[in-house]
Amino acid sequence: MTGPGQPRVDVSIVIVCMSQPDDLFRCLDSLARHTHRATYEIWVVAYLFSEANLGRLRERHPGVRVVESRELRGFAENNNLALRQVNGEYCFIVNDDTFMDMPVVDVLHESFRKEPRAALFSPKILNLDGSVQFCGGLPHTMGHWLLVEFKLRKPARMKSPLINGTGIFRTCTVMGAAFMVRTAVLRELGYFDERYFFCPEDSALSMLANARGYGCFVNADARIYHKHSGTLGRNALPTVLAMQRGQTLFHSQGSAARWLAYSSAMFALAAGKFLYWSLSRAPDRAVRARIWWLAMATAFSRRTPKEIFAQYYRPAAAADAEKPAAVPGAAAGNGRRTWS
Repeated sequence: MTGPGQPRVDVSIVIVCMSQPDDLFRCLDSLARHTHRATYEIWVVAYLFSEANLGRLRERHPGVRVVESRELRGFAENNNLALRQVNGEYCFIVNDDTFMDMPVVDVLHESFRKEPRAALFSPKILNLDGSVQFCGGLPHTMGHWLLVEFKLRKPARMKSPLINGTGIFRTCTVMGAAFMVRTAVLRELGYFDERYFFCPEDSALSMLANARGYGCFVNADARIYHKHSGTLGRNALPTVLAMQRGQTLFHSQGSAARWLAYSSAMFALAAGKFLYWSLSRAPDRAVRARIWWLAMATAFSRRTPKEIFAQYYRPAAAADAEKPAAVPGAAAGNGRRTWS
């Protein structure tokens, strides 16, 4: 890894971590173990880290550049704190709850030379059991997203040249858990859109890149594992509500008619899930039912995703006392699981 005094590297790796260093350390260790050909720097956005965890991070990984983030921020804002400072020709944006058993950074870096049309490159993202979580994404449209959410379309059965290909193939959207992007293109696009809190800033960036004539690609020969549900456990309620509002914001695109249509569909979806969990015998039924009751209440909100998240967010100590279950997701519009 290059040192802080060297201004230019091949790849800047950016990881946001919310004071849960155990997953982060596994990710960092796997990066160091499997990245050999590309020169790189690592930026960790230490989001709401305790002083003890900051000390652990600096002691165990002294070469990592740490950006302290002590205010309430979402995925887009936190990533942008580091992305605006990076020195790499490419940026590899990766979740802290991922790890690799092969040289993903090297392979993706070399993929841009093999496919010069690419501005964004995604690896194949796997669940911990080896099943495919994401291998290319379809256009993130309101119609497609609602069909998937209402179980009228099953991503695993969909056929498209944009998903589940082999080798290098063109796709439409990338997943924020892991992708590489040309830094110059990222700057031109304005980084992540900070109107969103947890979702769907990755789809928004991909769709904007497509609209500007840039290519999104997958190299299915590069694989990375994503723990996935770990990011939703501690504050499942505000996360779901912020994601719901983010989806409405993205799909309405400033149109009052589209906002009303999508908010109505979101209300119906939340009502169905509230009824399901109210009648369920699952141990966590009360927590899940409350989530979807409040999702109904906020379906027509005009507040920002961040404002909604802030209303229901509880610091770690308070959240741990209640220990709500993680929210395993239903499939989102591009075939990836986000929430349920």
